[in-house]
Amino acid sequence: MIAGIIGATGYAGAELVRLLAGHPHITGLSLGSVSHEGGRIDALYPNFFKGIDAGLESPEAVADASEIVFSALPHGVGEDYAKRCGDRGIPFIDLSADFRFDDDEETFTAWYGKPYRYPQLRERSVYGLPELNRQRIRDMAARFPVIIGNPGCYPTAASLGVFPALERGLAGPGPVIVDAASGISGGGRDAARAFHYPECADSVAPYKVGCHRHSPEISRNFRMMAARGNREGPALIFTPHLAPMIRGILATIYVPLAASGESPPPPRPPSAEIEGRGAEIRDLYAEFYREEPFVRVLPFGSAAASGRVRQSNFCDISVHLDTAGTTLIIVSAIDNMVKGAAGQAVQNMNIIFGFAETAGLGALPAAV
Repeated sequence: MIAGIIGATGYAGAELVRLLAGHPHITGLSLGSVSHEGGRIDALYPNFFKGIDAGLESPEAVADASEIVFSALPHGVGEDYAKRCGDRGIPFIDLSADFRFDDDEETFTAWYGKPYRYPQLRERSVYGLPELNRQRIRDMAARFPVIIGNPGCYPTAASLGVFPALERGLAGPGPVIVDAASGISGGGRDAARAFHYPECADSVAPYKVGCHRHSPEISRNFRMMAARGNREGPALIFTPHLAPMIRGILATIYVPLAASGESPPPPRPPSAEIEGRGAEIRDLYAEFYREEPFVRVLPFGSAAASGRVRQSNFCDISVHLDTAGTTLIIVSAIDNMVKGAAGQAVQNMNIIFGFAETAGLGALPAAV
């Protein structure tokens, strides 16, 4: 099968090239670039030298030559290619936000500044978080050339971390707080002052505090997950941070468990009772994700870390309880370029075509 990648020269696009080149069901790649058309992928990424022999074509040529197309273009520009692929009868997987909000054009326009170009395309699009929408993806792919709105990186880490707590009704009143740190590659390949080495090395800093555009996606996921248990979704407080690392996202999530109006006691030393309760919740998480190939719920007492999922499609989750027993603390770690982007897109392709979901994604995390 020929897989096309539009926007193959960005970081997410190059990660798609790397993953799909080793996929057992992909026989060839068609690579497209608006800014580097006519060049070669190994000239831009020498790590592909003698490994991937492919030139860079126009996005239109890629859409016409492929049996599935991945788009790693900026937000607001992929709909023309989605329509072109649909007209050809092939699926389209979009790594931007263009198809993450289904028919909620108002929210997309408010946060991304553009209206839908072809609103009717949302009739065959689906939000591509497999752990949430796997069956819907399968059902829609069986009916027509489906469009996948591949989730954002922060929303993936936050949503997987809190899903069992919301679906099983563990969350009490009050907002869920998500503090998350991302590697610099999340800012993309284009030069920007914030990602200049002297600006971001040896420093961790919050950005877009209270107004990051992944907030509505995370909040929407929380509502959908809570609705699985016939419950209302919680309010969200989300603060992203830029960390001095290339890859990875680490989200620390605080879920209130105390009953409404209850004043939590002051911190106290750990007790066997609280540790036992934390271990029970960890076991609930492990059972919830028991059949998920890419979610690893760590043993109680361990803490997830971004470096332990590097270059893999895994999401590591550790479950903790504060010593007062009133707040569930979940730590969720992903590689923002893999489970947070290209790897999840390949996972969605596997679901669409009925391949083993782990095909092309079985590599264990790098040790360093």
